[in-house]
Amino acid sequence: MRNRPPYAIESVDNALRLALLLQQEGPMRGSEAAARIGVARSTAHRLLAMLVFRDFAQQDADRRYSAGTAMRDVVPGSSVAILRATAFPYLHQLMELTQETANLQIRVDQQVRFAATAQCRQVLRVGDREGRLLPAHLASGGKALLARLGPDEVRGLYAGTSGIDVEALLRELRSVRRRGFAINDQATEAGVVAVGRAVDGPDGAAVAAVSLAIPSARFSRTRLPEWFAALAHTAAQIAAALADR
Repeated sequence: MRNRPPYAIESVDNALRLALLLQQEGPMRGSEAAARIGVARSTAHRLLAMLVFRDFAQQDADRRYSAGTAMRDVVPGSSVAILRATAFPYLHQLMELTQETANLQIRVDQQVRFAATAQCRQVLRVGDREGRLLPAHLASGGKALLARLGPDEVRGLYAGTSGIDVEALLRELRSVRRRGFAINDQATEAGVVAVGRAVDGPDGAAVAAVSLAIPSARFSRTRLPEWFAALAHTAAQIAAALADR
């Protein structure tokens, strides 16, 4: 996992987050953008003005901002926005129930992107991962999604990729498929253990994954059945809500 730079420039980070939101979630007003990244409206408008200047955003006739020409031909924003809006209330309930940070992930080729995070309020906690990318074969949500692919699909996905034992990965994915859950035991970040489960779309294909990120100091395998049950319930709730839409 890429760590936050020790001398991070917050304004740059906020601008990049805004560009990513417009790409993934579609048009939004300046006030909505401000709320999404947690800054003042005036700050959001200054950031958006610079994104417009560099063609990373554009302002429509109704004064909403959308992805500019520099951000086109990527992941469709509308589907991610619908998925996030549908899932977030259940993600928040999962966080409240378990008192651990809950995440929604989508797979983008060999990676998973964190589409939403409901961060728990414990002093020792895993922070907000929204917008981050992790290798799918290491992340719990990524493995849960890869387990829904056929062996040949997985081989094709990782064809020519160095450093990955695809046959070993396939054996692990068979185990994930049998259990219905995946575990990431500090494979992407020291001190963090995650458990994840796939979420089905209306057609029965997996469209996302829900996961719990737990500090390793608080992780206990005796609690896995409890966490697995909570994830299964949340995944079913999201799947039902997506079907209703």
